[in-house]
Amino acid sequence: MPQALTEVGEAVAVEDFVPFGYDERQYCSPGFDLPVGSLTRTPSGRYPQYHTSADDLTLVQPHALAGSLRAYLAVAALLESNGRLGAYRRFRNLSPKGEPMLGRRGLYGSLGGTTAGRKRELALLWVLNQSDGRHDLSSIAERARMPLATIAEAADALVAAGLLAAFD
Repeated sequence: MPQALTEVGEAVAVEDFVPFGYDERQYCSPGFDLPVGSLTRTPSGRYPQYHTSADDLTLVQPHALAGSLRAYLAVAALLESNGRLGAYRRFRNLSPKGEPMLGRRGLYGSLGGTTAGRKRELALLWVLNQSDGRHDLSSIAERARMPLATIAEAADALVAAGLLAAFD
């Protein structure tokens, strides 16, 4: 969810899961294996008041609480958008040995020079290149540094052209 928080203007640090010290370890245990994380300004144990009698509501500042609400709303909006766009769909390139001719399939514009056309074509190439059944659209968008909507549209166009198949 770093992309949601950067859109809100918050500094983001994503830390790897460690099975020690936090409640997330309970949800991520083998019996559940839920993809749970924590959204926090200061992780537990990294401020002097942690687990002491001084760890009380006086530490909560109104502007920080408002910022946290904005962050959670941004995360919820991203999750909703990801669901709508099919962010977690995975595909398999049906022509994986080299780049297929996109022009004859109507996927390349006949005239160059437009920035929008170039971005669309680059999205097509990213999706083709990364569609090995392991990468979902969300990870492709992140790697390509392109909006998920652009990557999803490219995937749909490639499916329609018979160059991509859903990976089950």
